[in-house]
Amino acid sequence: MPSQDQQAKAEGEKGGLTPSQLSSFHQNGYLIIPDALPPQTVQSLLNETHTLLSNFDLSTHPMTKFSTGGDTGEDHVGDSYFLTSGDKIRFFFEEDAFDPATGDLTKPKHLAINKIGHYLHGLSAPFASLLVNKSDQEGYIPDLKARPAEVAKALGFKDPQCLQSMVICKQPEIGGAVPAHQDSTFLYTDPPSAVGFWYALEDATLENGCLSFLPGSHRWAPIEKRLVRKDGENGGTMMVDNDGARFPPGDEYGEDKKPQDGAKEGEYVPGEVKAGSLVLIHGNLLHKSEKNLSQKGRIIYTFHVIEGGDGRVYDERNWLQPPKEGFTRLYA
Repeated sequence: MPSQDQQAKAEGEKGGLTPSQLSSFHQNGYLIIPDALPPQTVQSLLNETHTLLSNFDLSTHPMTKFSTGGDTGEDHVGDSYFLTSGDKIRFFFEEDAFDPATGDLTKPKHLAINKIGHYLHGLSAPFASLLVNKSDQEGYIPDLKARPAEVAKALGFKDPQCLQSMVICKQPEIGGAVPAHQDSTFLYTDPPSAVGFWYALEDATLENGCLSFLPGSHRWAPIEKRLVRKDGENGGTMMVDNDGARFPPGDEYGEDKKPQDGAKEGEYVPGEVKAGSLVLIHGNLLHKSEKNLSQKGRIIYTFHVIEGGDGRVYDERNWLQPPKEGFTRLYA
């Protein structure tokens, strides 16, 4: 019977993670995989992004702005257009794309969008192709590295499900900062299980707002809050105390694992990456990005996977609710 290391090595060769990659992810809470996307796939996803940005109808748009809600999340976007986007492709504006005095857009629409979401993996063929696992299926990418289903298998998922996907534009000059956060705050299962797959479609640098990570924080930083729906479809969202599990199962997690000298803001590590790179992000990991003050954009594609089996509960309080056919299963 093969050892765990032999199995992990075989999974890496099939498109999953190698033993060293798996060890690095468990140690740091994130993993950068250069050249995960072949150049032609990067270009295809960029072309699709630009087509979507050019073709959406401004005249019927509610002009919803995307806001993270700052450090508390209390002002997180939460209108009906946002709350019903789980099975649609919708467009959310940068807050700084508007004149504060008149409320008019100050940028062309394609340079004013913060993000596109949240069902690209279900409604856009180029983005859906990243989840195609079998070579005889339409859209299969032969030279894709770190194939999501194989990565999920290497991470121990029993029934991984993709629940949302987004293009984040980080527009030149106005791309907003994202404060330190944990993805499981927004995509909560009990116990936590979210993992982010973050693909750079353009180079991400210090100048245009690359990600920064607090290495190892996934092992000691609890999910203390949850973003949930207020009562009613149009009720908005709010942050509430998390009364469920705050860590994934496992002895490696717990607040007692925090370094004795504490974790300081200066310990965040920037993750500059080239286009085509994949960054895997543990749902408990503290990470952030700064405002893009440069003249260059930073378009990325990201989706999140949660555990659909193994006793995990994804409840009706979460802001994002599954489409009628359920979340997208990676092993299907």
